[in-house]
This record gives sequence, C-alpha cells and structure tokens, in this order.
Amino acid sequence: MQILDKRKAMETPPLLRLGFRPFFLLGSLLAALAIPLWILALQGQKVAGQPLGGWLAWHRHELVFGFAGAIIAGFLLTAVQAWTGRPGLSGKPLAVLVAIWLAARLAWWSGAPLLLIVANLAFFAGVALVMARLLWVVRQSRNYPIVAVLALLLGADLLTLLGVQQADDGWQRQGTWAAVWLVAAMMGLIGGRVIPFFTQRGLGRVAMVQPWVWLDWALLIATALLALLHATGIALQAHSWLGLAFAALTLGHGMRLVRWFDAGLPRVSLLWSLHLAYAWLVLACAGMALWHFGILSSASQALHALTIGGVGGLILAMLARVSLGHTGRPLELPRGFTLAFVLLNLGALFRVVGVSFWYQPSLWLAAIFWTCAFAQYLYCYAPMLCRARADGHPG
Repeated sequence: MQILDKRKAMETPPLLRLGFRPFFLLGSLLAALAIPLWILALQGQKVAGQPLGGWLAWHRHELVFGFAGAIIAGFLLTAVQAWTGRPGLSGKPLAVLVAIWLAARLAWWSGAPLLLIVANLAFFAGVALVMARLLWVVRQSRNYPIVAVLALLLGADLLTLLGVQQADDGWQRQGTWAAVWLVAAMMGLIGGRVIPFFTQRGLGRVAMVQPWVWLDWALLIATALLALLHATGIALQAHSWLGLAFAALTLGHGMRLVRWFDAGLPRVSLLWSLHLAYAWLVLACAGMALWHFGILSSASQALHALTIGGVGGLILAMLARVSLGHTGRPLELPRGFTLAFVLLNLGALFRVVGVSFWYQPSLWLAAIFWTCAFAQYLYCYAPMLCRARADGHPG
C-alpha cells in the first residue's frame, strides 16, 4: 500500500484497481458458463452459434487458455506488486488488457481466424511483457521462470490456434496438452511457495516448512520439458520412458505434499482445499505414468484429474483466499462457501472415476458440480471484487 499514490488509486474504479479484480471475476464467469455449454454441445443440443473450429476446439482452448489464463494473469499482476515493491497494472492499462482478453473470447464467434489468433497471443504477450518489465527493473531473478512459462504458454496457444485455422486436430491436441502441463508447472511453482506459507500462517505455526530448492527446480524443469514433448506430439503416444518421468514427478510432488502436511489442516477449509488440489496433481501424474506403462487404456482420466481437481481446485482455493486478503477482509470464508470446495472435488471424482461406471450421468453431475462451485464464488465474491477495499486502502 505504501508504494501507491493513494489519491490517484482511489480515483480508479474499484474493478480496475488491481489485476485480480477483473480477471478473477471474468475467469470465474467463463468457468461457470463454459462447461454447461460444452456438455450441451456434446449431447447434440442446439446451442446458439458455432465457434470457429467447432465446439471441441473451443472447449479444449477456453478452459486452459481462457479460464486458467485469466486467473494466472490476475494472480501474477497482483502478486508482482508485493514481489517488486512497484505498483501493479491498474486503471486504463489494465482495462486494455481486460479488453484484449474479452476480444479473444468473442473472436471464436467472429468468423475471423486471424482475429482469434492475434487477440489470444496479444493477451499472453501483454501479461508476459508486464511481468518481465517489473521483474527486470528490480532484477528479481527468482521469478524469471514465471516469465519463461508465460512465453511457453504463448507458444502453445499459437500452435493450438494454428491447428484451429488449419483444421489440424493433431496441432490442437499438441498445443492444449502442452498448455495443461505448463499450467501444472505454474501450479507447482506458485503452489510450492504459497501452500506451505498459507499453512503456516493459517495454523499459527512458528516455522514454515523450508523448501528443497533442488526439488523445486527439478519439478519445474521436468514439467516444462514434458510440456514441450506434448507440443511435439511425442508424449501423446505411450512410451515407457515417459512413464518413468511421470513416476518421478509423482514422487516429487508427493514428497512435497507429505512435508507440508499438518494435523490441523482438516479444520480449516481455506487450507485443506489447497492441499487437496495439490493431491489431485499427484494423482494426475500417477495416472499419466500408468498410461505410459500400458496399465491404463486412456490418458483422459489423468488429464481431467489435473484440469478439474488440480487446476480447478487450486484456482478456486486461491480465488477464495486472495480475494479476501486483497479486498481488506479477514481470512474467513463467506458462510457456506466450504460447499463450493466440496462440490468441485465431487465433480472431479465423477469425471475421473464415475465415468468408468456411469458415463452420461457422471458427465452431467461433474458439469453441474463444477458450475455450482464457480457460481457460488461469483455470488459470494463478485460484490467484493467490484467494491473498494473494506479497510479503505487502495488496491
């Protein structure tokens, strides 16, 4: 707060005072709408309009680059202010970036593939450049890998959208699978910092579990390399040596989770939701290892364990906590919000496990639970995001 011009900051509309406000709001709205639309289209129901490349291309892209991309942008553009001691993006510059994100979403119905590519790439390029500039000014090399992951996400998005333009399903799969594992890399990078920190603060522990730097780097580099192997298409075919790589990731993330565990977790929803989301990442890595070893017949369940339970779960948990802290409110969940965490994890269970026994009903239940979880976030938190901080400070 000390690094902001309070008078100028307070003249800015609340929704544009920091990146988390518009991007958490819009990203959650997309999450709540995208899954029901996809399930309806999948079931052959008539849905207004037809996105470029068809509904499968839209579904693949928007849940990773649209939804997760918005939340990542909102978190990073807010956190970088604390990391660097310099003001984060706000006001008109933030409004421009939000407009680009919205244009990228609407471009699916424009009939103009070039607009779709330009708008989406401009968004990731904008976020990466803002982050790079702020980090470079203070020479904060610790966070340079974040910019590298953003640049790789831009490349994965380009591959995916070229696949849409050329009607090349292979390029689309390569790009979206690469992006999913790049988001997993970001999940490991950011989660590896905030989960033990939030746990220590939330439970009032004196000391935080100290990171193993060698493990942090190993997990980041290995996950980024696996993303690149998906981009080339190599990792889309089962290989036993990739099974070993995913088994190593399972072990590494599992070691982290065990080290972070505290007996007090079950009584604090803001904490067990974070740890459970990370456990889904461990499960996804294990599932990928089993598929590459030929034990599982499909990688789909592992993919959805990561995207719904891991990425979706961590996003919802981070949204719930960050939105409270950065709007000047106590870290106490709105009444009944724990239900949102329960619903999202039930949705993951139905999509990952239930579809093996009860396919159609499980798809619908997973979609309903996911939608209700993010709808509850919007109901409880949208007013906070659109209003000034409760403590009267800027931000």
